[in-house]
Amino acid sequence: MGESHINDCQDAKTEITIYGKKNLTPSGYGSNNGLTVTGHGSTDHIRSGKMLIVDGINLKKGGKQIINDVSFHVDDGEIFGILGANGAGKSSLAFTIMGSPDYQPDRGVISFDGVDITRMPMDERARLGITLAWQEPARFEGIPVPDFVLLGSGTSRNDANDTGGHSATTPVVGAPDAGGPNAAVRDAGGHDAGLADKCLEQLRLTPSEYSHRMVDRTLSGGERKKVELASVLAMRPRLAILDEPDSGIDMISQDAVISMIYEIRDYGGSVILITHEEEVVKIADRAALMCSGLAFKTGGTQEIVDYYRGRCAPCISKSYPSLEDKK
Repeated sequence: MGESHINDCQDAKTEITIYGKKNLTPSGYGSNNGLTVTGHGSTDHIRSGKMLIVDGINLKKGGKQIINDVSFHVDDGEIFGILGANGAGKSSLAFTIMGSPDYQPDRGVISFDGVDITRMPMDERARLGITLAWQEPARFEGIPVPDFVLLGSGTSRNDANDTGGHSATTPVVGAPDAGGPNAAVRDAGGHDAGLADKCLEQLRLTPSEYSHRMVDRTLSGGERKKVELASVLAMRPRLAILDEPDSGIDMISQDAVISMIYEIRDYGGSVILITHEEEVVKIADRAALMCSGLAFKTGGTQEIVDYYRGRCAPCISKSYPSLEDKK
């Protein structure tokens, strides 16, 4: 990366815009930015009116700075894009927001609906309605595709014949529980009859062709990706973190993925859309640009895309030296 571009990155960091104010450099816990910060389990809350606030998050792994003072917020019903080259720290940020045990921040605060969730376990975050679709979908050998789609919704296909309305499926990590935010998709009897088919169709998968297929290595990478996204749609999460949802997807199916993202927004959910593709991030309402763990520029989507195209894509080095490395 050229020296002038490095200076631009550092200058942008000191004038990052969050919560409508400029010249705030988040400093993690105790930062003087108008937030009241307390540990998880306290009766005090972070009050902001935003669905998600990431404030000054830092993460080191193996002595290496992975995430460097990242700050942004996501509104209710907003698609927020995170654009950056491979290795920029985007997936690590997703794992940190989701609460993965291996990605606990060294400092900083993550709040959701005004509650500090920085140290909250992953399963508790899932119950709040936060879910993550991995860049590389997990394999669940031996599970029929429709059952996998419903796995996180708290019900199974058998529920349509269960007059008690009880679930035969155990919710997975990253999925709201049966009484959580996804409950609105069920009919009055608590059933999800036809939900799997509808979600598969949304991702342009013909239900009859997948009704007896398993989620295993017989599915192509693109099929597995679309099945996982169908399962996210079935959950009706409040916040869906989608890590490279277009990865392994053909151009025709990308329209279906975009439609799925809009559907989440239309029912009032929010989406963090992580990608390295300029065209994909354009569907976002706002976006942040990441480089070597630093979200150094936030703004309107077209502004971010233009900057990325003109300054980041041509850059010969993808290793922006963090401030820690410059000491």
